[in-house]
Amino acid sequence: MKILTGLISSLTLLSLNVVGLSQVQAQTQQGFSFQTVPVSFSGTGCPSSNTIQGVLNGDTLSITSSSALEAKASRPNVVSKSCNFRIGLNVPSGFNVQPGSIKYGGFADVPTGGKADVRVKLVFPGQAVPPDVNPNRTFGPGFSDVWSEHGGSIVVHTIDACRRPVSSVFSINTNLTARATNIPTRQEAQIRIDPIDTTTIGDVLFQIKFDFNPC
Repeated sequence: MKILTGLISSLTLLSLNVVGLSQVQAQTQQGFSFQTVPVSFSGTGCPSSNTIQGVLNGDTLSITSSSALEAKASRPNVVSKSCNFRIGLNVPSGFNVQPGSIKYGGFADVPTGGKADVRVKLVFPGQAVPPDVNPNRTFGPGFSDVWSEHGGSIVVHTIDACRRPVSSVFSINTNLTARATNIPTRQEAQIRIDPIDTTTIGDVLFQIKFDFNPC
């Protein structure tokens, strides 16, 4: 009887361990599997095509590029550069998914009489995304430094993938403007979006975190 009781206890413990392992595996599977994804882009200031890549891993989408986005202007010019990225997403079934935050940064150098602007708009899917932290920046005369932006709590409807996987598109539309109308001669106003981090997948230009909510 003791042997039988011990055997039943061992089987019960093994069963609980299997259930626990399955739950841990299910938790680790919440999110995107590690994969590169297609990125299309257009605009007057995009990096060269062979440097841009999209990487999904867990809850994170990284746009990598070894080149910065940049606008420069000398007196009396105003120069605007744009680049709009479109990233294909395959959302796994069993979740409601929405972007939670975006991170990026760069450098600005604005002489006296100048100005520089960064405008970033997220579209997901097919609808503008208004974060509670304004992702746009304006730099006035005398600013010369690095800067960073981390917009959180993005307000947008979710992708409903509760019953089946969903293919969608996430867009990041950027515009940089350097204004040099009244700056001193032989100086430049400039604004850049630089890689914010260097990782094993490359130089990360934009990093977007997604919220995965089980259905």
